[in-house]
Amino acid sequence: MSTTHKTTRRTLLAATAAAAAGGPALALGAARDQVPNTSRQPGARGKVLDEVDVLVVGGGPAGIGAALGAARKGANTLLIENHSFFGGVAAWALGMPINQVRPEGKPRSAVHELLVEKIKAYGDQAVRMGKHELWCNVEYLKVAVLDALDQVGCRYLVHVHAADAIVENNRVVGVMLATKQGLMAIRAKAIVDCTGDGDVAYYAGAETMIDPTALMPMTLSLALTNIDKAKVRYADVRDAIHKTRQKLPLIPSGFLEVNQIAGSSSWYINHSGTADMGRVDATDPIERSKAECASRRQALQMVQALREAENPDLRRIEWIGSGPQVSVRETRRIKGIYVITEEDAMAGRRFDDTIAWRSGFLDPGGQRGARFGRMKIHDVPYRAIVPEKLDGLLMAGRCISTTHVGATAGKSMGNCMATGHAAGLAAAICAKKGTVPREVDVREVQQALREDGVDLVVKDRDQKAL
Repeated sequence: MSTTHKTTRRTLLAATAAAAAGGPALALGAARDQVPNTSRQPGARGKVLDEVDVLVVGGGPAGIGAALGAARKGANTLLIENHSFFGGVAAWALGMPINQVRPEGKPRSAVHELLVEKIKAYGDQAVRMGKHELWCNVEYLKVAVLDALDQVGCRYLVHVHAADAIVENNRVVGVMLATKQGLMAIRAKAIVDCTGDGDVAYYAGAETMIDPTALMPMTLSLALTNIDKAKVRYADVRDAIHKTRQKLPLIPSGFLEVNQIAGSSSWYINHSGTADMGRVDATDPIERSKAECASRRQALQMVQALREAENPDLRRIEWIGSGPQVSVRETRRIKGIYVITEEDAMAGRRFDDTIAWRSGFLDPGGQRGARFGRMKIHDVPYRAIVPEKLDGLLMAGRCISTTHVGATAGKSMGNCMATGHAAGLAAAICAKKGTVPREVDVREVQQALREDGVDLVVKDRDQKAL
């Protein structure tokens, strides 16, 4: 079961802006609920940086899908990201596969294929194709995303952080950005929340859901080089690390994956991360800080295990990098008009208002004792990407409306791109017609998806080749 809560819209930023405008200042340590209901208008909070048709917040796989989808539909689209590059976990996991991009080896959509085309253009060192996944050198991936955005005419900003939502009459009409020049506003006719943590919806006061007892763990990936592949196997690295856990206790007790980075001579390590720490909420600044810092030490201990291995070929392996941050599998999710459940995934549920489908596994994310679970390909209804009560906003990626276990069902990056693609198209339609997402004719979104090469009718929902 998940617990739900509503956020207050009275933020520290609003009180600070009011004080700057001559209003009452907020005393340090004041509770969030005590912040006065000051103006929500951007004029009192910072200058308007831009006004667009569609604003996509968050540049991971879902955000990339949303931005490409909206821009291809002709909307004036802006994609914003708080890091210096786009790609999200696909980029900072150092080579972990982008799963479910081509299920059963078949093209999934024009949006998915555009990204595939752009990274393949950089050759074998950039990417190798799997059965359904892309194995990428993330440095090439970061540039390939830019190439795709440029081709469709999508504008973008990096190093800007969504700090608050601008809400008028229960409709999200913009986002406040924290920049090096202070707070700035971007107003939009429609907004897609692809932050993963549902930040925009949370700031706007949407109802969110988070499991009170369990969350999938976070993981800091590693990159290794100086490997003699004629003498060292993936299993040798895994065994040497696990063998040393008694001496180096931060080494994870759960799964540990070692594989090649694209076509290079380097390998990456993906693992169960913070699973041994129990439930860690990445939206809690204290818990997140502890997890980030402990993960750095965890990575070091895994490398120390190799440096102390009996096999001299393992001792020669060098640690050349870790992700810029931990990869987060699950935090809060935005409550939509419909909530996708584990039962939906296991039954391969169909919906009349489908706008995407999810394939893959029920993935517990490396939690101790947990195993991948079989599921069926199942539909994502449009109602699961529209907030239950808030207008002007759509969500995509891992923060769509699901239960805790439903979130583990097909959370793969290719699936996140698919929900992003649909949300971007719906946002573009909203902007053109001057309406809000809940009033959109889903049949129009479905037709736009078909025009972009999406087959919404999945006949065989049993996954035989994974």
